[in-house]
Amino acid sequence: MKRKLFALLFTVVFTPLALADIRIGVSIAQVDDVFLAQMREYMVAHAKELPGVTLQFEDAQGDVVRQLNQVQSLTGQGVDAIIVNPVDTAATQKITDDATKAGIPLVYVNRRPDQEKLPVGVGYVGSDEVKAGQMQMQYLADKMGGKGNLAIMLGLLSNNATHNRTKGVKEVLAKYPDIHIVEEQSAEWQRSKAIDLMNNWILAGKKIDAVAANADEMAIGVAMATTQAGMKPGKDILIAGSDGGQAGLDAIKKDLLVVTVYQDNKGQAVGSIDLAVKMIKKQPYTAEVTIPYQLITKANYEKFLNP
Repeated sequence: MKRKLFALLFTVVFTPLALADIRIGVSIAQVDDVFLAQMREYMVAHAKELPGVTLQFEDAQGDVVRQLNQVQSLTGQGVDAIIVNPVDTAATQKITDDATKAGIPLVYVNRRPDQEKLPVGVGYVGSDEVKAGQMQMQYLADKMGGKGNLAIMLGLLSNNATHNRTKGVKEVLAKYPDIHIVEEQSAEWQRSKAIDLMNNWILAGKKIDAVAANADEMAIGVAMATTQAGMKPGKDILIAGSDGGQAGLDAIKKDLLVVTVYQDNKGQAVGSIDLAVKMIKKQPYTAEVTIPYQLITKANYEKFLNP
């Protein structure tokens, strides 16, 4: 009887400790970015659903060196896994090297490193950015009737999402010789910079029929500047975004944007944590997880509200 009681007490005392042993460090490129801030919230919510999983967040504040130092610190603390949303997708090699040398599972989320093949012990959860650009531009091209002047508003030039979404746009444009690119500049994902850039284009007298923005925040900025200039978004200028967050959906509802492409940041957030946990537990896993984009217009935006 005493032996059974001791075994029961041992289970009660030590099982919680065993369950509370997973610590995951998370470095996010820039927490004040709307899309990434929401992704962080989804990570927090999902971790609460997993017994014993705790997250330690770091904000790289858009600084490559700061992010590298954060990863080195997390490695030194002996976390069980590291999730990184990279500041610069061309500057991740040192991050990868530090994690793999320490034997710590590493998961990149949302922004894939530029290197073609990821080494063993490194994973990625995100979406095919080229397809986002293709879907966005095909819808615009159809609305434009296959002709007119297009401006492309770019995200951060250090981010491969910018290059790949723009690549997708231009792949579609190759089929439409009567659609001409008249402007192509960066607003660095930011609404305020998009307002300034669009104002500059308008003041310069550029004839623009449509704007393909690499993200909703910039597309909303374009719409605001267009309205301030006395023109009507969706009528005088067709505006397309990408990401499909709540702000983008609201802009679709108000006819500020004609289209956006839904990037599932909740799926990416949940997927990155689940992948890290599988890697920690040495369970079977798929190293690269691609979450598909979905087209959002006025006809179907309500399906994406409050996911």
